[in-house]
Amino acid sequence: MIEIREGDLDAFFAAPFAVYGDRTPYVSPMFSDLKRFLSAEKNPLFETADDFAIFTAHEDGAVRGRITAHVHRAANARFGLKRGYFGYFDCADDERVAAALLERAEDWARAKGFTELLGNFNLTAMQQVGILTGGFENAPYTDQVWGPPHLPRLLEARGYSPSFPMTTFEIDIRNAATDRLLGSAEMQALLDDGFRFSPIRRATLDRQLEDSRLILNESFADNPMFVPVSRAEYEFQAKEMKWIMDPRISAVAERNGVPAGAVIAIPDVNPMLKAMGSRLGFSAPWHLLKHRLRRRRAVVIFQGVKPEHQGRGLNPLMLAHVLGEMRNAGYETAGGTWIADANAASLRQAEKAGARPLHRLHLFGKTL
Repeated sequence: MIEIREGDLDAFFAAPFAVYGDRTPYVSPMFSDLKRFLSAEKNPLFETADDFAIFTAHEDGAVRGRITAHVHRAANARFGLKRGYFGYFDCADDERVAAALLERAEDWARAKGFTELLGNFNLTAMQQVGILTGGFENAPYTDQVWGPPHLPRLLEARGYSPSFPMTTFEIDIRNAATDRLLGSAEMQALLDDGFRFSPIRRATLDRQLEDSRLILNESFADNPMFVPVSRAEYEFQAKEMKWIMDPRISAVAERNGVPAGAVIAIPDVNPMLKAMGSRLGFSAPWHLLKHRLRRRRAVVIFQGVKPEHQGRGLNPLMLAHVLGEMRNAGYETAGGTWIADANAASLRQAEKAGARPLHRLHLFGKTL
């Protein structure tokens, strides 16, 4: 018999380890970060503890799966929706377990008056998004999801339909065709017009992160599903990045000293988290030192240009700049967060840079 428990954070953290094992590419966020994300007191995404719930499935003393149900009030207000969201859906290959978890999430959403349920969102569109539908063999970078092939099948068996196709990419920095991103004449024209790069240093981190938040909100304003990120939300998400940032590989593009675009990139910490089991312990300092000495993978968290500077080649110039800085710093590959099929311009830029598709993802939704 399947038992569903609510609010068991220890079981919630343990669920994917229990059902997937150590040999899969799955990587968990740190337990301390997961606890912080799923806290109404700490996470500014939630107004009250009633805005989300966590559920775990148990059978014969073993945890068999997990799921969140939550509301993104700003998204529903912006797009005029009555939508609930699910996230962190990790489950054994068992239709009974999946049905029990999804039913609890659906019941939660119905009780709130929502008419549809959509996921994965862990927990917003600016964090980990989607259900993996291809590229299962590829290890994820930081901020990329991974799930086994049975998850889409289990969702479809419960009446969920895939939508909003997305792809993540990986670039071999050692052989990246940065000269194809922007012609030398176009590049020189931007430099002649006063564009320069300002590295994001720890001494100026707070100010430059705020600059990057404003750039993010302006540059993504017309993207589907995007909701402007508040300062509190951005700082909450950036908190976990500050201790791992490499100032050499992020930059703000300025025109005559005024921020015009930004690329936020970090070292990929997934190999370290995998080795640590995503928990702090006595060996954590050793793992951190090893990571800093051997980091070879980076991930571009986001890249954006203010609307008044779009269409001039600044986006490819920024990507070429950051890839060059990564190469100089000894990185070998770079991953990127999802790009929707509808975003033709970003897909073209990835192709020009020689990026290869890494994962295929979809959202899965159901009318309640």
